[in-house]
Amino acid sequence: MTSYIARRLVAILPVLLGISIIVFLIMHLIPGDPVLVMLGEKASPERAEELRRALGLYDPLHVQYGRFLLRALQGDLGRSIRTQEMVTREIAVRFPATLELTMCALFLAVATGVLFGVIAAVRQYSVWDNLSMVVAVAGVSMPVFWLGLMLIFLFGVALTWLPISARLSVEVHLARITGLHLVDALLTGNAAAFWDALRHLVLPSVALGAIQMAIIARMTRSSMLEVIRQDYIRTARSKGLAERVVIYKHALKNALIPVVTVVGLTVGRLLGGAVLTETIFSWPGLGKFAVDAIYARDYPQVQGVVLLIAAGFVLVNLLVDVIYVFLDPRIRYQ
Repeated sequence: MTSYIARRLVAILPVLLGISIIVFLIMHLIPGDPVLVMLGEKASPERAEELRRALGLYDPLHVQYGRFLLRALQGDLGRSIRTQEMVTREIAVRFPATLELTMCALFLAVATGVLFGVIAAVRQYSVWDNLSMVVAVAGVSMPVFWLGLMLIFLFGVALTWLPISARLSVEVHLARITGLHLVDALLTGNAAAFWDALRHLVLPSVALGAIQMAIIARMTRSSMLEVIRQDYIRTARSKGLAERVVIYKHALKNALIPVVTVVGLTVGRLLGGAVLTETIFSWPGLGKFAVDAIYARDYPQVQGVVLLIAAGFVLVNLLVDVIYVFLDPRIRYQ
């Protein structure tokens, strides 16, 4: 297992290299001039020329990419064209917000998706089965941006139950330790900040996790239906075990193997969906940061965010492969 994980970690490098090349080329091929974004349309040609030379934008693309790659290998993603701040520092400031939102959306998607899927499978063709699948189909059919806008209108504007933007209310103060507001509030014993942060997380988490919840529910249902018809499940029932033990101890564990695969892919979709969700809810995370960077043609910022998301996606899929072994001891990696 250790050698397998080491080989997978080494295999990540060419994947990240390929992604960095693609993103670099796309950012330099799309129209727009980052210098004019920085200086404005009324900037003098001399000043714009001077800044382009200072930023190395007149160098051939392969020279610019080589410069970026050498810095990236040393953990330096360069400086932002707009702010002149270190990109790694800007990403570090915003990453906890995206991580907290993604983890909450993932928890919501997995918890409700598995629950709906199990209920639908155990009570096949019942009202609960039909209701669960209607919710699942509705979740798959709704685009993130449309669902986000509907949640804002209903719960934020019409009912005014929940906040629709930011991570904390203005009047709430919280000491930064990890950058994860829920964790920081628990560490500092700040109950008011914890509930305020939780209220701010509800709407964006639902908008981000709804589609993945629906996919997980459908996958869990089909996997459970296949497992509960196996001979060993009939044997467990014939031994007189309680139905709850048969379902949750014997059937669900094996049914979760394909679901874990979907969950691994879900993390990637959530990170991608965070771009839209954070923009809709003005969430100060990497998604909104990336959108602003794309509008400003800020090449170092975009490349840094994409590389980080790609590395996270690959590492999560490696973690999924490791989890397989614990769910099914018959699986062995050489």
